[in-house]
Amino acid sequence: MVKKILGQTYIWFILLIMYLPILVLIAFSFTEATNVGGWTGFSFNLYSALFENKEILIALGNTLLLALISAFVATILGTLGAIGAFYSKKRTRSVVDTVTQIPIVNAEIVMALSLVVMFVFVGNIIFRANIFSFWTLLIGHVVLALPFVYTNVKPRLQQMDPYLYEAAIDLGATPKKALWKVIIPECLPGILSGFLLSITLSLDDFIITAFTRGTGLLSGDSQIETLSTLVQAKIKKGPIPPEMRALTTIIFILVVIAVILVTIYKNKTSNKKKVRKGRDI
Repeated sequence: MVKKILGQTYIWFILLIMYLPILVLIAFSFTEATNVGGWTGFSFNLYSALFENKEILIALGNTLLLALISAFVATILGTLGAIGAFYSKKRTRSVVDTVTQIPIVNAEIVMALSLVVMFVFVGNIIFRANIFSFWTLLIGHVVLALPFVYTNVKPRLQQMDPYLYEAAIDLGATPKKALWKVIIPECLPGILSGFLLSITLSLDDFIITAFTRGTGLLSGDSQIETLSTLVQAKIKKGPIPPEMRALTTIIFILVVIAVILVTIYKNKTSNKKKVRKGRDI
């Protein structure tokens, strides 16, 4: 009994440490005070001011566009890489698995510096110009997310019956049709989780963004600003814009709603499977 109480107390303490800063931020999103800690009265003005702040909206748009595009590209490349490695020879597969694990365990600063050196070399030697732009930033985010997509799709391939593809070929399907009708549906949960993880990694990233960004996206001819780089730039000059508190609150609420909907969907799916099994028995 004592161990159970101590265990639950520990869990609630950890949850409190994790979510207390977020709850404080949410509470102070309903006041116009410049700094967290001051209170000038309850108000929704920060939320209306958020949608009038062009700088934050551009940074938000850049962040979302970059996350979606990089996640889409990384998901395609990571999925094809995992399928190709799975059906390759054992030695080739082990080499690809090892190489794919290096970016995951490696420090992000090493990856960022490596990309910068490569882009500078290519720009000076081949193009004779500065090539830092949206494309270099996109490459950086794809490189960051691709190994995680690979590691999400690979277990689904290992769980799949290895003879399904051969059976589809024997039954007259072309390799392309067998890929889309057999392998992709079997890997779909891993592909979706890899896509969502890629979006999260892109949204959270600062180091690779700061090192590889250039001009483009919604910033036009100016240097691309994402939410992370914008906050870092504002901290250097002074307090963070109070509208950011309203934005983080909206993001947090949307994430909570998404988690609840996914949980409800999974519960309904599992209940349907249990009912089907019961009927089969």
